[in-house]
Amino acid sequence: MRTAVYAGSFDPPTNGHLWMIEQGLALFDRLIVAIGTNPSKSYTFTVAERLSLLKASVPANENLAIEHFDNRYLVDYAKEQGAKYILRGIRSPGDYEHERVMRHINNDLAPTITTCFLMPPRELAQVSSSMVESLIGPQGWEKTVERYVPPPVFEALKAK
Repeated sequence: MRTAVYAGSFDPPTNGHLWMIEQGLALFDRLIVAIGTNPSKSYTFTVAERLSLLKASVPANENLAIEHFDNRYLVDYAKEQGAKYILRGIRSPGDYEHERVMRHINNDLAPTITTCFLMPPRELAQVSSSMVESLIGPQGWEKTVERYVPPPVFEALKAK
C-alpha cells in the first residue's frame, strides 16, 4: 500500500491544504494528514480546534486519516506510520529551494522515504495559513479571507 504523510500546522486550514489532500488521495492508497505542533511556535487555534476544522472541511474518506503529531519529528512519524512518502506543498517556484533542502535532510534520516512535491494552482497557493491571520483586522477582511479558507474555517475566524 502506498502511504503518504502530508504534514503542516494547518493554523488555520486553507483551500490550498484541501487541494493538496484531494491530490494526495488521488496519488496514494492511504493519506495521513498530520497536524503538527512545535513548542517554540504559538498557534491561533488549539490542536483540537485544528483537527476539528480540518475534519469539518474535508469529505470523509476511508483512505484518509487526520491526526496530531510533533512536527519536529516528521521523518520519525512517517516511519512509525509505515509511510514511504512525505507529501510537501510549495506555493511558488522559489519555495522549491527550501523544500529541496528538506528532501535531502529527509533522505539522510530515512533513505526509504521519498519526499514528493505538489504546487497548488496559484489562486490557492498564494496565501498560506500564517498569511490568512495577517489579513484579518481591517474592515472588509472577510471578503478577502473567505476566498482562501473552507466555510467551517471562515466561520471560526469570524467568531474569534
